[in-house]
Amino acid sequence: MPSLVLLRHGQSAWNLENRFTGWWDVNLSDRGVEEARVAGRALAAAGHDFDRCFTSVQTRAIRTLHLVLEEMDRLWLPVDKHWRLNERHYGGLTGLDKAETAARHGDEQVRIWRRSFAVPPPPLPEGSPFDVSGDRRYAGVAVPRTESLRDTIARVLPFWETMIAPALASGQRVLVVAHGNSLRGLVKHLSGMDEQEILAFEIPTGTPIVYDLADDLAPRSRSFLPVG
Repeated sequence: MPSLVLLRHGQSAWNLENRFTGWWDVNLSDRGVEEARVAGRALAAAGHDFDRCFTSVQTRAIRTLHLVLEEMDRLWLPVDKHWRLNERHYGGLTGLDKAETAARHGDEQVRIWRRSFAVPPPPLPEGSPFDVSGDRRYAGVAVPRTESLRDTIARVLPFWETMIAPALASGQRVLVVAHGNSLRGLVKHLSGMDEQEILAFEIPTGTPIVYDLADDLAPRSRSFLPVG
């Protein structure tokens, strides 16, 4: 039977500082490193094994995957990295402290930017130091200047259809290490959630989501793997 585990990266340095991160590349915090290692040990202890792994092109996700595989003695597994699994682009909010942003724009406006399905934050301004369009990892990619959750899901699902789903359909055991909102896209698709359900679905850092799938990739069950 195909099996799928989704894992949000461990706490990042900007998670710790309560800043909007999006496509900006930051590393794991010390706590994030430990969360990744604990997740790897929990997966191994629960008897999980994998044949193929997928992640974004962002350091916090890549490093989380490597730490998980190190704990599982599986660093040799094949890994596909792709920008379509990146976190949602937070546009002009990138780099801002979340509490300060709420104080400036009001809690309700920030809630709309963060938690509405279709309303994106303001676009990244021209000349922003957080513009990654010149980064060589995005050569040939039309880097967005902002994204709603709907936008994020729309660019994640083609990667599911062309890469992840075929791997699962061939019987491979798959691990996807990505970000809160790109993983929301996969969960919404797999679990058939509506817009409000997926907005309310919290994905903690470093906590594996385990899907038991039927041969047609319909989910038979979904659960969080205990890591405590």
